[in-house]
Amino acid sequence: MEVTRIIAVRHGETAWNVATRIQGQLDIGLNDHGHWQARQVGQALAGEPVSAIYASDLQRAWHTAERIAEATGARLQPEQGLRERRFGQFEGKTFEEIAQAWPEQSTQWRRRVPDWTPPEGGESLLVVRKRVAETVHSIAARHPGELIVLVAHGGVLDAIYRLATRQAPDATRTWQLPNAAINRLLWSPEGLTVVGWSDTAHLEVAARDEGSV
Repeated sequence: MEVTRIIAVRHGETAWNVATRIQGQLDIGLNDHGHWQARQVGQALAGEPVSAIYASDLQRAWHTAERIAEATGARLQPEQGLRERRFGQFEGKTFEEIAQAWPEQSTQWRRRVPDWTPPEGGESLLVVRKRVAETVHSIAARHPGELIVLVAHGGVLDAIYRLATRQAPDATRTWQLPNAAINRLLWSPEGLTVVGWSDTAHLEVAARDEGSV
């Protein structure tokens, strides 16, 4: 079976990203810089032979994916399996507010305890990992020999990286998850492999060009 090439993209920036406020599955839109990032990643992928684009249906990911679809001409399809982790009562709160209101729960979260579940309907890291693995497998298996784009969220991209590098959910993170970065992987029935990660050249060059005007 031929491998499937994957470009995985985290959505553009939101005001809540800047404020370190947990979004989870709340439907927060892009800020102005996030819309700019979405346009930049779309332009960066304009020459790629993309067969299909799958995106979380939360608007911050969906609007980012729309710019990629416009630039590549590929069909865009919603995929709820690519939604961010559900964070229960943490959603809408800043990191500092969480630490003050629920110190014990905050410690569990920051230590990345795999089976810890955020209260009031959250998902554990193990649940997210299983959801993401099944979703990526299902999508990629439909596109052997093709290039697809997945547009999702920080928690989803983190799970994808861990799956591809065979790292546990509670392993210390040593990789970056920038908004609108380009991440390249290969998928086969045996699993995922990282080809390139956290490419932000399309954002850095454009920022320098803007600053020189």
